[in-house]
Parts: sequence; C-alpha cells; structure tokens
Amino acid sequence: MSEQISQDNWTEIISPKKSMFDLRLDELWEYRDLVMLFVRRDFVSVYKQTILGPLWHIIQPIFTTIVFTFVFGGIAKLSTDGQPPFLFYMCGVTIWNYFAQCLGKTSNTFVGNAAIFGKVYFPRMTIPVANVISGLLSFGIQFALFVAVYLYFFARGSAVHPNIWLLGIPLFVFIMALLSLGVGIIISSLTTKYRDLTFLVSFGIQLFMYATPVVFPLSAVPQKYQLLISLNPVTPLVEGFRYAFMGTGAFNPLWLFYSGVISLAIFILGLALFHRVEKTFMDTV
Repeated sequence: MSEQISQDNWTEIISPKKSMFDLRLDELWEYRDLVMLFVRRDFVSVYKQTILGPLWHIIQPIFTTIVFTFVFGGIAKLSTDGQPPFLFYMCGVTIWNYFAQCLGKTSNTFVGNAAIFGKVYFPRMTIPVANVISGLLSFGIQFALFVAVYLYFFARGSAVHPNIWLLGIPLFVFIMALLSLGVGIIISSLTTKYRDLTFLVSFGIQLFMYATPVVFPLSAVPQKYQLLISLNPVTPLVEGFRYAFMGTGAFNPLWLFYSGVISLAIFILGLALFHRVEKTFMDTV
C-alpha cells in the first residue's frame, strides 16, 4: 500500500519518447523559467568580461555597414536600388545578423552543452529556444539602431518610402527565427556524429550571405538567376524587410508565403531529427 501511495505522489514522470514525432512541445512551457535562465546566461556570459559589453551589439553592425559601403558601394559599385548605400546595407545587415547569430548558436547545441545534458534531465529544446530568444534581444538593439539611422535619412529627404508592410516586420522576424532554429537543430543533430560540420558552420554562414541579397538587391541580379536566388528561403525575408522601409526591391508576397512554408517544414523536420538524436547522443559526443 505504501508503495502505491508513493507512486501516486509523483509530480513528474520521465519516460522515453515513443516515436520520432513524439515532440512533447508542451514541456517547453512547463520549463519556461529554465528557458529564461538560459536566455540570461547567453546574454550575460558573452559580454561579462568585456570592456564595452552590450555596446558590441551596436559597434558590430556599424563597422560591418561601413565596410560594405566602402567595398560593395564604393569600389564594386553594386546597385542599391537608388537608396543611400549606408542605409541599404545596414538594413540587410540588421535582419541577416539575427539569422546568422541564431543559426550559429543553435547548431552547437549538443556539442556545446554535453556536460549539462549528461548530468540532469530537462527538455533539450529549451537551449535552442533560449538561443533564439537571446538573439531576439540582440536584434532588438540593432533594430533600434537601424530605425534611428533610417529616421535620420528620412528627415534629410532621402527617397525612402515606408509602406503598409512595416506591419509585417514581426512576421519576417518570426519566420527568420523559425528557419534558423530548424536549420540549427538539424546541424546540431548531425554534428553528434559528423564533427566536420562544426568547422563548416562558421564560414558556411558567411558564404550563404553572398547567396542572399544582403549586399545587393534582388532586382540587380540577372533575370535568369533571380529564380535561383529566390529559392533561398531567406531571400524573401531580407527583400521584404528592406521593401517595408524603403519601398523598393523585388519583393513578392507569394515568395514570402513560400519562405514561411519551407521554414515550417524545416523546423518540423529538425524537431523530429533532434528528438531522435537526443536519445543516444551522449554515446557519440
């Protein structure tokens, strides 16, 4: 009788997942306090022993934009759809940095947190989700900087034309988060067996940027290559983000829908693969 009473008093029962699609996303809500602790850890630990601290969130996009303006706008003379080069590049850098940061951190989930995973149970997805949320904080700072620069150019009479798609900014960011999370957990799952991927991720992200209209507008791409560039699911998000503020570019809502569908599919596939790998990853890491 005492054994039966003891079993009935359990508040948490941990059991193995029954299938690849036994995702148990409700656990993320139950462990929401832990998610926020990981968010705080990610945000604080990066700048804890730095002199400038969070100011790096501002310095990095400014210097990147200056370099892009000098190299691609000044030397290469790439088109900016008639927009001020500095504003054009900062717009692309702002949204791209969020994708790159989330993808870079999430892709290291299993390898980078193996010590924690081997000691205590908690939903492993809490760490990738925390990475996306902490990336959102960084994006918020850089977005505020971009808006300040944008208002400066707008006040000076630059040919920028904000439009109704400004209301779609949260949607662009959400799809970007979904895509980076999906791709990141797929890479993280594969790196448990194929460590070579950890070396490919950092410069792979940089190479991927040049396949995305960050330093060039889609309208400047030759017509025969525009479809190929548009198949990149990040392309409609960058173009849409830029179009919302400037009113120029080759933005098409149908391509935004395509990006959303692809991002959702990659996210679901990533979740399934992630939960399959987490059962045995401690044997291979």
